Amino acid sequence: MKGFATRIEGVEEYYFSTKLREVNRLLAEGKPVLNLGIGSPDLSPDRSVIDALKNTAENEQAHGYQGYQGIPELRLAMANYYASEFGILLDPNREILPLMGSKEGIFHISMAFLNSGDQVLIPNPGYPTYAAVAQLLGVNPIYYNLDLTNEGRPNLEELETQDLSRVKLMWLNYPHMPTGAPGSEKIWHELIAFAQRQGIVLVHDNPYSHILNPKPTSFLALPGGKEVGLELNSLSKTFNIPGWRVGMLCGQAAWVNAVLKVKSNMDSGMFLGLQKGAVAALVLGKSWFERQNEVYTSRRKLVWALADQLGLTYDPNATGLFVWCRVPEGTTAEGLVDHLLYEKNIFITPGKIFGSAGNDFVRISLCLQEFKILEAINRIKPTL
Repeated sequence: MKGFATRIEGVEEYYFSTKLREVNRLLAEGKPVLNLGIGSPDLSPDRSVIDALKNTAENEQAHGYQGYQGIPELRLAMANYYASEFGILLDPNREILPLMGSKEGIFHISMAFLNSGDQVLIPNPGYPTYAAVAQLLGVNPIYYNLDLTNEGRPNLEELETQDLSRVKLMWLNYPHMPTGAPGSEKIWHELIAFAQRQGIVLVHDNPYSHILNPKPTSFLALPGGKEVGLELNSLSKTFNIPGWRVGMLCGQAAWVNAVLKVKSNMDSGMFLGLQKGAVAALVLGKSWFERQNEVYTSRRKLVWALADQLGLTYDPNATGLFVWCRVPEGTTAEGLVDHLLYEKNIFITPGKIFGSAGNDFVRISLCLQEFKILEAINRIKPTL
């Protein structure tokens, strides 16, 4: 055996892959670990979504290979979803590509647009997969900071003092994970103008659009948005089906088709039952989001109380599925995470996994029932 590919030398196994093994080990030992670390929705999908999957699976003709672009019914449902929720018209046959989760899309987009030696702009803090994919492809990341006092605005002035001639893509994510920064229309106008000046493709990762966010937005709806960018979206968080791996890529036809060239060589289509379930989810409408947000609003209040017990500070105006908290001065985030896990059987996420700007932060998920969050609060109280 003559060695592994050099592309994996700088890439670690995904943090939650390793950490959940540790959490599962503790659970197997009888430790009552409360998982407030991972953003896997614990709420159920709508009954109509499950029924669509079940009914399709019972059809003996439904188990063959599917088209690489998904069934027309799914693409039409995605187009209608974008029209009703974001006010943008997309051609379901040319401007939408169903994905097996938006994480797949991050890799396929990078494969379609980036060569080894190119550069890509990545938010700091930000979703770790952006950087991991860059490393796997031999692409050089340039990290940019966010102003969390100004809705997560990137420091574009600082970026434009640098040589951006080799930058081809810029990853964006509003509502931002992990901080919950909401972004704004003003920020989008600035970003679109920046992309036009620099000849950079914006890629907006939009899986948290409807979670505790009063203004769900697609930047493709803004003037110039489709000319400079693509958008990823996901049904995982919005419709409580993270394990189904259903997402979508939207944007101008030529760019979507370039990604399809990669994708069609990497998989053989999505199971028909998942596609039918996704169609049922996409038509649920605003009442579904309102019911979801009632649950998350109540949970967030309890997570705020948990953070207060720990002396953490946070932005009550942040959105999304997590609460991003700064640890008290004199406390390290990693030390707090380990203390809670091994002394209190509570798992939260250290901010460092999202980039150097997260070193003094922790992330707490809303994906846990209220009585369990209350239990976490009670576990902490005796030590304070």
